Amino acid sequence: MKNIIVLLIDTFRYDNLGNRAERPVRTPEIDAFAAKRATAVEKFYMNSFPTIPHRTDFATGVLGWPHYGWQPIDVSGPNHVAKMLSQQGYTTQLICDCPHLFNAGFQHGFDAAFQHRGQEGDLPLLHLNDPIQEIVPLEKTRPGPSFNGHTLPNKHRWTNRYYELECETFAAKTGTTTVRFLEENANHNPFFLWVDFFDPHEPWDPPEYMVRRYDPDYDGTPMLHPNYGPSSVYTEAELYNLWAHYAAESELVDRYIGRVLQKIDDLQLWADSIVVVMADHGMSIGEHGRTGKSNISSEDKRFWPIYPEIGHVPFLIAGGGVPKQQSLDLIAQPIDLLPTIFDLANVEIITEKRTDGISFADQIRNSTTKHRDFAVSGCHIRAKGARPQRATTPFLITHRWGYAPVGEDGSPELYDLTIDPLAKHNIATDNLDIAAELHHIFTSHLADHHAPDEFLALWQRSVGGQTGRGSWAVDYADQ
Repeated sequence: MKNIIVLLIDTFRYDNLGNRAERPVRTPEIDAFAAKRATAVEKFYMNSFPTIPHRTDFATGVLGWPHYGWQPIDVSGPNHVAKMLSQQGYTTQLICDCPHLFNAGFQHGFDAAFQHRGQEGDLPLLHLNDPIQEIVPLEKTRPGPSFNGHTLPNKHRWTNRYYELECETFAAKTGTTTVRFLEENANHNPFFLWVDFFDPHEPWDPPEYMVRRYDPDYDGTPMLHPNYGPSSVYTEAELYNLWAHYAAESELVDRYIGRVLQKIDDLQLWADSIVVVMADHGMSIGEHGRTGKSNISSEDKRFWPIYPEIGHVPFLIAGGGVPKQQSLDLIAQPIDLLPTIFDLANVEIITEKRTDGISFADQIRNSTTKHRDFAVSGCHIRAKGARPQRATTPFLITHRWGYAPVGEDGSPELYDLTIDPLAKHNIATDNLDIAAELHHIFTSHLADHHAPDEFLALWQRSVGGQTGRGSWAVDYADQ
């Protein structure tokens, strides 16, 4: 059995890597890992949206979004990757600065779990003698959750004592803790290590000198957090500065992923380890006229499909027998990871609940690309009779097409991703037969995964002026 090391990055876009983006992000460490050491799966798409639903899909191997949304992992079912590996002789460790994992009970499956606190809405230690500074005004950021009348990014900066040094950032702290774990446990085999970097999840507050490398001439209010609504609230300069903060924080995470990978190399762990670098989802920063990943703006009445800048994520795997310098044009999703990683690590997969995932380990070993014909990214919705306004809606991807059964105005949308990878040009009107075929694939997919009748009906009926009320998975219940 081989060690298993999973490095999970939050809110990290596929086009951050390899100089693919229209606005390039510096990611030299992960780029080098992809070029020299890893197999890259180029068409990897999230299953369930957002943070905790994604991790539940990965940790259980079971597709969640047609059945449940954001909830504790033990409520979702009996499977837990760390428990499964413990039963087969693995020692298991979770290291994270994601504030949601402990709240959702993920740590209970591990032998040991460590969290760096203070990310996003997490508030570990008050210091109310110190005033909370307004760095980002209300009209430029999300409306909640608030603390003593202050917005999330302002609360976050105050909570973390307005750090300015790289060593005080969460990427640095989580990376350093991971390096320590590897040094102190390298001689123990096998171990399962799950490292969860919450950055570059917003608020985006890397050292400002890193931001200035992307946006040297900006002299306005620093844009640390998207509004989760229309991008039109920002000036052109503000929107670029928002992206610059995201880019700098992405570069910072890349730096510390690189230090972890270097330590794996220093300790000569590659031959006896399977190492994964992946992300949960991306982020809209002006694409489709929006900033954020879900619509919580009362001023924005649109549905928000899970467009490629959010649903398409990097997936890289290396170590023990995995071919180096390989790029596979293969469609896969997080529910496939559990059987794939177990297969590559020579571990028998024994689960209490049957998994939905399909291993693509043989495709990795044999450099083949036939796996899934399509992927679907979706978000659980609780509603009766109608889709709630502003909801996050699904997106289906084939090797050519991208299809939103409910586009931003409620009508279906179709994109040729071979020439339009960020889904900018809707061609559904001129290709109704293709849209109908893809819709059949989509609803059949839900039926194959035993979606409840009421949930399935949400996607089978026309929007037709509905003004439904309900809820969908977001980071905080008060939105």
